[in-house]
This record gives sequence, structure tokens and C-alpha cells, in this order.
Amino acid sequence: MDPDHRLLIRNTKPLLQSRNAAVVMAVAQLYWHIAPKSEAGIISKSLVRLLRSNREVQYIVLQNIATMSIQRKGMFEPYLKSFYVRSTDPTMIKILKLEILTNLANEANISTLLREFQTYVKSQDKQFAAATIQTIGRCATNISEVTDTCLTGLVCLLSNRDEIVVAESVVVIKKLLQMQPVQHGEIIKHMAKLLDSITVPVARASILWLIGENCERVPKIAPDVLRKTAKSFTGEDDLVKLQILNLGAKLYLTNSKQTKLLTQYILNLGKYDQNYDIRDRTRFIRQLIVPNEKSGALSKYAKKIFLAQKPAPLLESPFKGRDHYQLGTLSHTLNTKATGYLELSNWPEVAPDPSVRNVEVIELAKEWTPAGKAKKENPDKKFYSESAEEEEEDSSESSSDSESESGSESGEQDDEGDSSEDSSEHESESESGSGSEAENKRAAKKNSKTKGKSDSEDVDKENENSKTSDSSSAESSSIEDSSSDSASESESESESESRKVTKEKENKTKQDRNPLTKDVSLLDLDDFNPVSTPVARPTPALSPSLIADLEGLNLSASSSVISVSTPVFVPVKTHVLLHRMSGKGLAAHYFFPRQPCVFGDNMVSVQITLNNTTDWKVENIHIGEKKLPVGMQMHVFNPIESLEPEASITVSMGIDFCDSTQTASFQLCTKDDCFSVNIQPPVGELLLPVAMSEKDFKKEQGMLTGMNETSTVIIAAPQNFTSSVILQKVVNVANVGVVPSGQDNIHRFAAKTVHSGSLMLVTVELKEGSTAQLIINTEKTVIGSLLLRELKPVLSQG
Repeated sequence: MDPDHRLLIRNTKPLLQSRNAAVVMAVAQLYWHIAPKSEAGIISKSLVRLLRSNREVQYIVLQNIATMSIQRKGMFEPYLKSFYVRSTDPTMIKILKLEILTNLANEANISTLLREFQTYVKSQDKQFAAATIQTIGRCATNISEVTDTCLTGLVCLLSNRDEIVVAESVVVIKKLLQMQPVQHGEIIKHMAKLLDSITVPVARASILWLIGENCERVPKIAPDVLRKTAKSFTGEDDLVKLQILNLGAKLYLTNSKQTKLLTQYILNLGKYDQNYDIRDRTRFIRQLIVPNEKSGALSKYAKKIFLAQKPAPLLESPFKGRDHYQLGTLSHTLNTKATGYLELSNWPEVAPDPSVRNVEVIELAKEWTPAGKAKKENPDKKFYSESAEEEEEDSSESSSDSESESGSESGEQDDEGDSSEDSSEHESESESGSGSEAENKRAAKKNSKTKGKSDSEDVDKENENSKTSDSSSAESSSIEDSSSDSASESESESESESRKVTKEKENKTKQDRNPLTKDVSLLDLDDFNPVSTPVARPTPALSPSLIADLEGLNLSASSSVISVSTPVFVPVKTHVLLHRMSGKGLAAHYFFPRQPCVFGDNMVSVQITLNNTTDWKVENIHIGEKKLPVGMQMHVFNPIESLEPEASITVSMGIDFCDSTQTASFQLCTKDDCFSVNIQPPVGELLLPVAMSEKDFKKEQGMLTGMNETSTVIIAAPQNFTSSVILQKVVNVANVGVVPSGQDNIHRFAAKTVHSGSLMLVTVELKEGSTAQLIINTEKTVIGSLLLRELKPVLSQG
């Protein structure tokens, strides 16, 4: 990095603590465009602090954060809760916070964000509620693990009382179904029924477009929808009329026997419509789908034109194109180039010569004064305080006194420099002019010196900062005025030594006071967590035994009892941690014993078996460097001094995976080598089995619906749907407990996640024939989707 840039970044860093929002924003802009990525992260805390300002400042800051969060999510992810919407926020602030939350969404935090979005949908601000539904659609597009969950939640919103929420849900569902239209025929049928109640034009047009695109998948519903819309054609919005024409054309090409007359009737209505676009579309469709003598070559390809596969819409952030504008500028806010905007120039291919910026020191010409005349005093010295002037006068007068006593010495030293000659001339004139006056002054000055010293010591104790500045200015002036006097130099040395003693005393008193005071920083806020610890865990004020006693108190006799139980089944399958070829003879395997971890309640227990396949002893086996994701923790095993040839040993570790299937990477080291290894947990090993009654299960399941529910249909042979087979397959995949069921066709399993303790409820409901429905209810939607993916193929296979 260029040293000038480095100097600029280092000197502007303290300005991030400024109370002026414009200053903080300017420094953030500088760091964003110039600083390396590893150092630009410090601006995030300062920008989040500005969100406490008025709404105009919030709007500009949030716009810039939205642009930055697209490219660098990690900068603002620790401050996720700072972007939660408050009820007092204006609509423009709410929508910007939604944009930032969408940009920061990932597999780890999407469960929390979806619960937050469910609350926002119920807001009385209809514009904000509609924006939230669009946000859910974008999250479903960006994170494939929650696509089905978001789609299920949006379908539930179709029964909402608010028509705007229903209409926006229809539009978002239409976009999601374009990505995977084959799998969701039931949703299209459900949306077709809503045409009778929905009046918002955009929603009606979206439903008609969906039915037209999938008319071959719903052959019985599409003609009836066309019949109903033909009756209300004249009273529909122009946007809806265009989609009715498109629906008629597609049905004419695929099912002309049923819809030929209906399509001709709609085309005749469109021919005389008031809107020019509708009349033009009607003429175009008629010539394209109805063959006649004047029909051109395009009529042969009408079906390919209308029923061609349409690309799915790309749901992107509206701030994606703003990154080429400078942050904090008017052009960035308006997303268009404003008058007078200057773009950042490109980095030069060849670095400029830094010596060009060095300023040459120009020596000033020495002032000439004629002999016999004294130099005028510098008027600038009046700038300093009165006490400094008094000390300067004292030092200059003492130097003249000492020079009058030793005239011969000063005469010998006058030949050394021009400055000393000028001062000696001035001093000799004053001595010859008034000798008696000098003696009177000398006696008065001695008294004033002793009095001044005692006074100055008292003043030093009261004003430490002023003493330091005054003493330094007095010292510099005394050195300039008495450069040729050896006696005054010795006196100034004695004075400086006394000042050093007083300064040391002052420093000791400062050090004694420091522990009682606390530095106050503008960046030390309590409403959000520091970057290094994104999850704050308050220390309990009560003892663990007292907390356990309080938790055991039940106010009602009918409270639910949910406790961790022993595992139903422990698989013996092991995973390769280190192959003997890669480990130079040292092999390692790991497996999950499904037992509570002794190193921490939030950790998953992992057992590692180490084998020495060599002919020599392997010494000092230990865990080296750990490369863990944010929040993940690992408790390593104690180092193994040596492992004999052909010997093996089993050790235990604890890993807090934070309820995710992210890989824990670390180094397994010996005395001579280090090997990089990974442990990736199956989703079923992140659970602890739970014992509960059927009543409690149904109660908890009723609270985890909507986006917290994921389901799929399983098809398998009837012999694979017996109770013993289902139990064996489920507990083999996941560490869940069995819940007693009063129905033979329903099997229930319960567990909770190791890290957060969120419930995971699994239901296998047998249907008629060879089908079954697998339902998973949990707050951790990502874990639930992953578990659904693992259980479905296992239950389907023979």
C-alpha cells in the first residue's frame, strides 16, 4: 500500500469517534474506497452508531450500508439486530432496514429473520407489509434451503384478511413458481379459487398468467377461469384484460374444442375496447392464432411463441447498481449522475515518486541590525499567557545580571556567532547606561525568584496542564535569550531539575487517579455487541443450584414436561478424519456417540480413534491451528505423548457447531508434521432426543406452523411403512426420541437442537395406499429442511 495512503488512513481513524455524522460518513467513504478489505471493517461500528440520529441522517447512512452489505456481508453481520425495524421508524427507514436484512441473510440466520418477517407482515403499514412479502420472496430465491418453507408461508398468507397482503403474496408466489412449476400444481389450483375474491389488478393478472402458463397441467380449471373472466372482461383493468387475451390464446392453441367460442367472444370484445394497446393486441392475436388466407408464416409457430419456456425473474437488490457511485454523494442517493459529480479516477499503473511531495526547508535571511541599536522585541510573543511573559522577563534579566558580573567571559564568547554579538551589544549598552539601576533590580529579582518558585509550586498542583505549557515556553525563551551565558545555563539546569521532580510527583498522582476513572468512548455502546463476540451471553446473577431450584417450581399442575432422554439408537458408522496415506502412517476416524458432552451443554460429543500403522513411535499428537467459522467453538483433547506402532487410542472432543452443518477445520499435528482435517456433522447428530407426551407434542406442533413447518410426500412399498421399519430408519438418521401415539398410522418423534435447544418435531403420517406424509416442525427452518432432505430418501427406499 502507498505510504501516503497508509498515513492518511492512520490519521483519519480517530475521526470515526466524531459527533458529526458528516465527518464519520466521510471517513467511512475514505476507508471503503482506499483501505484494504481487512481494515475497512472498523467503519461498521461507527456507521451503526449513527442510526441513533434523526431520520434524515438514518436514511443516508442506511442507503450506504445497503450498498456496502451487498459486497461485504461480514462487515455488518455481527450487528444484525441493530437493523431490526422499530414501530416508531418511518416507512422509508423500515424499507431500507428490510433491504439490509435481506442482504445479510444466510443459512445461519435465516430462521431468526423469517420469524422477524412474520411479525412485520402483520404491521398496519401496508406498504411496509407488502415490502416484507417481497423480502421473503428474495430470501427464498437466494437461499435454496428455505425455498419450500417460504413458499408454504406465502400460501398461508393467501387466507389473510388484508387484500393488499394477499395480492402481494400472489405476485411473489408467481415469481417463485416460475423457478419450479412442475412441483406445485396444488398451489396453482388454490390460487385459481382466489380470483373470485381478489380485486387488486396486479394479483389478478399474476393468477391469470400462471394459469395460462400451466394450462396443460390444470386442464379442467383453465377453461372455467376463462369463462368467468369473459363475463367481467369489460369491467376489468387494462392489465387484467391483456392477460385474459393471453389466456384465451393459449387455451385456443391447446384446447380449442372447449375454448374456441370463448376465445372468439373475448377477441370481439377486445376489438372495440377503448384502450389502443388492447385493440392492437387483439388484432395481433387474431391474425396469429386464427388461420385464414392472409395468415403469414408466423401462424405455424403460434404455439411455440405463446407457450415457450419463459426465464424465471431475477430478484435482485435495487442497490446492486449503485456501487459505481461514491458513497455519501447525491448521485449515490438518487442512483443517477448528478450535475457536478466527479468520478473516482483509476489507480495509476505506475506509482508516483513520493519524493515530489517532500517540502524543502528554506533558510530565512538573518536580520541585520546597525551597531549601537537594539533589536525590537518580537510582537508575536504577546500571544502567550501573562505568566509565560513574566517567566521570560525573569530569565532574560537574570542573564543580563550574570553577564554584568563577568564581562570578560562574555566578551570572549561574543566572537563565536552573530546572534551572540547582537545580544552582547544590547547587554553592554544597558550595563553602561545604568549600572546602579542594575544593582537595584538584582536585589529585587532575587526576592521575586524565591517568591515566584514557591508560588509556582502551588500553581502547579492546581493547574497541571497550564504548568506544562508555560514551563516549556519559558524554557525555550530563556534558552534563546541567554545562549552565551554559562552562569544562566547552570541556573536553568537547576530549575529544570526542580521541575522534573514536580512533574514526577504529578505523574504519580495521575497514576493513582487513573484506576478510579474510566475512559469514555463514543463507540462503546451497549445496544449492540462487539465484532469479536457477535452473541452476548449474560452471566447469571444467581448460583447454579438456586437457578435449578427456581426452574423446578411449577405454578400450575398441568405444565408440560419436556426432558432430554437417552438415545434410542447409536449408529456405529465412522467417518474418515485422516487417511493413513495422507497422514504418513497416522490414521484417524471419528464418530458421534450420541451422548451429552462433558465439555459443555452446547457442544456435540465427538470421539476420535487414532491408529499408528507405522513401524515407529508417533510422538506428541495434538490439535494445532483451528480455522473455525464465527461463533463455533472446540474443546480439544489433551496432547498424546506417544503412540506405539500398530497401537490405537480413542479420545473425546467437544464441538459447538452453532446448529449448523458447517465444517470444523483444524490441524492434527505430530512432533514432525501437521495435517489439515475437517469434521462435518450430519444434521441428525446436531440433536438431542426429547421425551414428551402426545398432548405436549400436539401443543408444541400447533405453535410451530406456517414457515416453521416443512412437509413432503413419500412413496414406498407398504411393507416399508411398518412401525418397526419407520422407527429404525428415522432413529438411524437422526438422534430423536419416540413420542407415544394413540393412532397406528401416525408416528411421532421429538428432539431439540444441541446449541439453542429449539424443538424439532418429526411426524410420519401414513396415507392410503403406498404414500405417507413427512412433516417437520421447528424454529430452525434450515435444520428442518436439511433433515427433511435426509429422511425422505431413507424412508422411500426399500
